[in-house]
Amino acid sequence: MKVMIAGGSGFIGTALARGLLEAGHEVWILTRQGSRRENEIEWDGRTANGWSRRVGDMDAVVNVTGFGLERWPWTNSRKRRFLDSRVIPGSALASAILDSARRPAVLVQISGINYYGLRGETIADESTPAATDYLARLTVAWEAATLPVEQAGVRRVVARSGIVLDARRGQFPLMTLPVRLLLGGPLGEGDQAVPWIHIADQVGALRFLLENDQARGVYNLVAPTPTSNEQFMQALAAVLSRPYWLPTPAFMLRAVLGEMCVLVRKGRYSRPARLLRAGYTFLFPAVEAALRDLLLNKPDRRAP
Repeated sequence: MKVMIAGGSGFIGTALARGLLEAGHEVWILTRQGSRRENEIEWDGRTANGWSRRVGDMDAVVNVTGFGLERWPWTNSRKRRFLDSRVIPGSALASAILDSARRPAVLVQISGINYYGLRGETIADESTPAATDYLARLTVAWEAATLPVEQAGVRRVVARSGIVLDARRGQFPLMTLPVRLLLGGPLGEGDQAVPWIHIADQVGALRFLLENDQARGVYNLVAPTPTSNEQFMQALAAVLSRPYWLPTPAFMLRAVLGEMCVLVRKGRYSRPARLLRAGYTFLFPAVEAALRDLLLNKPDRRAP
């Protein structure tokens, strides 16, 4: 399969490209960093100029563009960048696919589990409606950018991802910092959900959805074992052999992080209902095994 990855030089895109290559697929990267390798295609992240004809050569397109929400602080200009970096590239990809004489068979659109909001009485699954808070509205706009592709009959998969745990990139290194500094404890009340997924399962699930011709629509990419902030931090302290004691007060998180504190103070429990029904087997369904793999380099993997 020939796969084009928009945002393929970023955190998730790099890992996905490696996984697809190892599985024998041909990978092409759309990147704003310049075409330094044979499989890289330069684009401006805003239009289809100069690369749209390449879409007709592809069997699949994966859109993992988006400026990371862990960037602090959340100023108005940064929030605008969060939106533009998701909506504008998605619209450009949709236009290129719709205008192509030969359309790819599938588009995989990454988005966020925050679609369901930061709180709720029930565990969210793919049938749960969108919330109305800032992060939910951002995710709705993110997904809508490539909806015209689906309306035109192209198989579209929307992968609503939780926090992707990777030893060196993304939010996880920042999440480990308090524990490493011997300040481990729950953040705020500690009962909020931490919807996480190991990078190996992020890549595995995306590849599974790409290769499964029956997969279409929304899939939650989160580990199947619900995990609270308190449980996550306790497991992190245990794996790193650090103390787990005092909580970080909510007012302190607000004072330091501002509006961004919702990323650590709030979270809704969710489950990967459709992914499990489709037959995907998680390598890391439980948090402690995932943390040991990432932090101690002691893999506890099971073949899917």
